[in-house]
Amino acid sequence: MTPQIATKNEVERPGLVESKTVFRVLAAASFCHLLNDTMQSLLPSIYPILKTSFHLNFGQIGLLTLTYQMTASILQPFIGQYTDRKPMPYSLPIGMLFTLLGLLLLAIAPSFGLLLLAASLIGMGSAVFHPESSRVARLASGGRHGMAQSFFQVGGNSGSAIGPLLAAFIVLPHGQRGVAWFSVLALLGFFVQMRVSRWYKERLQHLQRTPAKHTAGIPGLSRRRVISAIAVLIALVFSKYFYLASFTSYYTFYLITRFHVGVRSSQIHLFAFLGAVAVGTLVGGPIGDRIGRKTVIWCSILGVLPFTMLLPYANLFWTGVLSVIVGFGLASAFPAIVVYAQELVPGRVGMISGLFFGFAFGMGGIGAAVLGRIADATSIQFVYQICAYLPAIGLLAGLLPRTHQQSNRVVE
Repeated sequence: MTPQIATKNEVERPGLVESKTVFRVLAAASFCHLLNDTMQSLLPSIYPILKTSFHLNFGQIGLLTLTYQMTASILQPFIGQYTDRKPMPYSLPIGMLFTLLGLLLLAIAPSFGLLLLAASLIGMGSAVFHPESSRVARLASGGRHGMAQSFFQVGGNSGSAIGPLLAAFIVLPHGQRGVAWFSVLALLGFFVQMRVSRWYKERLQHLQRTPAKHTAGIPGLSRRRVISAIAVLIALVFSKYFYLASFTSYYTFYLITRFHVGVRSSQIHLFAFLGAVAVGTLVGGPIGDRIGRKTVIWCSILGVLPFTMLLPYANLFWTGVLSVIVGFGLASAFPAIVVYAQELVPGRVGMISGLFFGFAFGMGGIGAAVLGRIADATSIQFVYQICAYLPAIGLLAGLLPRTHQQSNRVVE
């Protein structure tokens, strides 16, 4: 069911953004994020099918992920920086069209080269979608920025969790061509995004008539300190997404190889992990609003270290349990990281969102490629043994300055 968008009268009431969270717009943005990431998660979900059909090795699997995620990674910050100066409301449905073309090509691609092209089109759709949608979520937040970021992101995480499950029951029985069925989701997303774009355009027109207030950043921080804090946040995103790449690209292979489970069983385990990621994302932002984003960042990344260390040596049951704990913990950090960075550099929502979403995608792609090579040279089990140490980078969170979160609600 398509979420309703705020009416024109609601949009034009003075002070709406400062005092009222527009949940209908947040729901629409999150719903489109769910559709977007459901479609994009199909690519790694059908890796076992593609590996068999095209006789791919783990290195080629990693190259597919690298192509998709680096396309999204490189483009997102530039798109965000451009739209900070010149917002483009109707870029949102255009992003869905790129994803639609990528899915259709993925369904019929007869060669590895065309699979790479399909992956790049899907990545372009993601690059267009995330910076502007993140801005929409912030505009509709009513000042509850952490909550809005979590609400927006949980749609994407839910889509990432649903994608493998749908792939197991829809694509797996029909093979590669079954991907074409998901073009219906792209069309649905296109029409919902058209409605979101109209609200976005009206909101921008309203803000032009009523000058927005801006925060001045975190008091007392020099430019050098801000840059250092951004560097720490990027290192934390590296640890999180490099580790998550071992799950999104190789968890099914790990379970099949180590525990001799079937493809469908491995997909269900992946769904459980990604479901925990979705829940962690939903929780992280609101908790950051209440107790401080630095505390959430510190606890969520470093706190999972004992569990990642145990996971490579656990049996099938405890592997499932530990993966859920790790997914939940790591995911709660990202909404807090994005909003914390937006507070460091106010007025640059698109650039910051594009930078961190893009870097996250890029780290996922590089991680998939590197870990694929390591798996080919050693074993898939060894990948999880070395990745277990990545959350230790969470110690760097101690270097972050504390933010002074304002009780008054402001617009950026």
